[in-house]
Amino acid sequence: MERKILVAVEGSIYSHNSVRYLCRLFADIEEVSFHLLSLLSCSGMTSGTEWLEQDARINTLRPESRRKYSECQGIIKKYKEIFRLSGVDEKRLSSSVHITSASLAMEIIHFARQGLYDALVIGRRGLSKVQEWILGSVSQQILEKCSDVPIWIVDGIVDSNKFFVPVDGTPFSLKALDHIAFILKDHPRAEITLFNSQAFFKKNIEVDPQVCYDYMGKEWCETHCSNPDTLFHAPKQMLLEAGFSEERIHTLQTSKGLYPSRQIVRQALMDGVGTIVMGRREGLYKADHYKGVSDRVVAMAVETAIWII
Repeated sequence: MERKILVAVEGSIYSHNSVRYLCRLFADIEEVSFHLLSLLSCSGMTSGTEWLEQDARINTLRPESRRKYSECQGIIKKYKEIFRLSGVDEKRLSSSVHITSASLAMEIIHFARQGLYDALVIGRRGLSKVQEWILGSVSQQILEKCSDVPIWIVDGIVDSNKFFVPVDGTPFSLKALDHIAFILKDHPRAEITLFNSQAFFKKNIEVDPQVCYDYMGKEWCETHCSNPDTLFHAPKQMLLEAGFSEERIHTLQTSKGLYPSRQIVRQALMDGVGTIVMGRREGLYKADHYKGVSDRVVAMAVETAIWII
């Protein structure tokens, strides 16, 4: 089954890192396709033209905005060439430069939803934590406002094919496993570590079994979620059913440290992990001032790609 990935790009090193990450990971996986999206704010358009179609809007741009539009096209062309040089067939690539009057974050989210993409990839701009808190960033806003599209945040240069999936027995971690099993199906190099942290300040989560039934089906949950080793058995079973060989699936449990978020980042760094994949509970940004484990991992991890499902 084809997997469609939306890549939000600009002319920065952060977008360049995202494209290189995707090339290293998926260049030889023919069923994965990419759409490169570049956005141009329409503040330079003539007033009253917001209702026009995209092609008509271009004709109303002022000279400075037309120059920026051409720059966006050049950025797209550059990244397409990087994909091609990595072995990605042109048939797997599409692109668009979109003129918008909305916020960049909301326009990217709208595009991802409308196109039914399997993942949205964004490069992190490298703001300090204080700058992100005060100014915000596109990646931060997307995380806050979008919970229905898997979001991949790429920070720095990521070379490793090792994936790290924290599991805690909840449907949220099973959703993360379902996503990675779908995306990495038939991948020849990916290695996956299922990780559980019994950190001192870990929050115990009570889950209604019906939540699991609704997502995985009652028969599957009763068969695989009642195993004595269910913490690892159910996630491992999902990967095996997706075609992963048992030799490329590892498990690790630790009780070190005080906070699971710190332990996840620390262990991933020690093991040379390239990508951390996490499920996130919906509505957490609105309900929890201190945010959850996945949000803390996003804040702390560097030189790592993080998939938030």
